[in-house]
This record gives sequence, structure tokens and C-alpha cells, in this order.
Amino acid sequence: MTTAALSATGSRTRLLWLDLTRSCQLQCRHCYNGSGPKGGHGAMTREDWASVLDQAAGLGITHVQFIGGEPTLHPDFPDLVGHALDLGLHAEVYSNRVHVSEQCWSLFRRERVSVATSYYSDRAEEHNAVNGRPSHRRTRANIERAVRLGVPLRVGIIGADDERTRAARRDLQDLGVTRIGVDHVRPFGRGAHGHAPDMADLCGGCGRGTAAIGPDGTVSPCVFSSFLDVGNVRERPLADILGGDQMRQATAAMGSVARSGACEPDEECSPGYPGTECNPRN
Repeated sequence: MTTAALSATGSRTRLLWLDLTRSCQLQCRHCYNGSGPKGGHGAMTREDWASVLDQAAGLGITHVQFIGGEPTLHPDFPDLVGHALDLGLHAEVYSNRVHVSEQCWSLFRRERVSVATSYYSDRAEEHNAVNGRPSHRRTRANIERAVRLGVPLRVGIIGADDERTRAARRDLQDLGVTRIGVDHVRPFGRGAHGHAPDMADLCGGCGRGTAAIGPDGTVSPCVFSSFLDVGNVRERPLADILGGDQMRQATAAMGSVARSGACEPDEECSPGYPGTECNPRN
């Protein structure tokens, strides 16, 4: 393990978010990065992403989370997840579960793969109103199928009132889901309603053991802090970026800002990592 792979706090980077694409079948009104049907896959090629995975494994990073957009829409998604698994990495896929191909179902049943998704309401009309498409039936059916196939699954209930949250939780429990978290809308992307991103809306722990890579190769401390560019993997080695001055300065700046209370996890933000209930994909 090289010192370049250490974060500003000295803790080893253990989780990378791989933001493969801004393309998505849905157009959720609160999407933190503004993904939708018109979104693209960015400048990162298959070789670029494979190189990131190779470097991550070499640095001792253990977990990657494939996100977007809808990561399964990326043409190289199956190959990249397979490559991560071949390297011994644990891979979580954060998918809207609107459409799951048989190839993806086979992939999701492999060892060291888990799946996560968001659920907005047990009522179809409320769920569909959030994402702008009649997707509730398909998402719910694919959640049910994942449970039936034994695919490790966690579901985040997002932005509902207490009554609707309880009803959605019961609905998911009836389907057999055991890992259920509750989260709120984060004020980034469309969720910011036109306001500029504010570091006070971050938890302050971003970059401590985590980093995110966007479709153009830009690295940031987490998926919500994409406005804090600390380097690009198409230009510099991943180790240099994770251990570089820009990452240290960004994490220090976030840690020094008074929190607004919008995100206060009990642990370092590590979505998809064992034991956490944080749901940044929301």
C-alpha cells in the first residue's frame, strides 16, 4: 500500500463510486446529478474504466459501487462488473430496477455482487410522480424477483412522510426485503432546485476512505461533491489523485464548514459498504 492511496485523514481509501453514465430511463425530480433520457456516457472508455479498476485493486481498495444515471444502460457495464469481480473486488450496482436484462440477472447472482435501489412509495401514482415515468410496477416486480433469486439487495425509501414511509417499508417487507433504509432528498443536482451546491449540505466526512469518478474521469470526494474537482483519471494515476494536495485540501475544506444538518451519518459515508445505511444514489 503506497502513501499516495491514503486520504487526508490517513485512512485507506476503501470505496470508489464509479459513475458510469448520466443516461437514465427516468427523470427523477430530485436526481443529485441531473441524469435522464438525454444524458450521455461521457468521455471515459471501456479501457479507461478497466484501468481504474486495475489501479483500485492494486491500491487495496475493496469495494466499488456502479452508479449513474442507470449504470446498466452503459454498453460496457457487464464487462466492467465482471472485470471488478475478476480482480477480487466487491461490487454493488445501484439501479432503478426498471429494466433488468437476463444477462444482468446472471451477473447479479455472482459472488461478491449486491444490488441497491430506491423506492418512493407503496402507491404507484406517488412513486411514478417522483420519477416521471410509470415505473412502479416494473421496479416492484424486479425487487420481488431479486429476493426470489437470492440476490443481495438493499432498498432506500426516499423523501416520503412518516405514514407513507411506514407503508412503503411494510410493502417491501412483504416482498421479503430485509435491508431497508430511509433517506431524504439531498440538495444537489435537480434536488437543489436551481441553487448552487453548498459544502454545508455535505456531511463533512466526504473523501475519508471514499472517492467518486464521473463519466468524464473527474474525481471528487463523493458523489454529492462533484463540484469539488480533485483530478482526472484520464490525466493522472488514481493513487496520485487520492493522495494528492487537491484531495487533502477538499476534505479539509469540507470538514471545516459548519454543517446545515442535511446529512449527518453516524459513520463515515460509505454507501454499499457493509454496515452502512447511507444512500447517496438518491
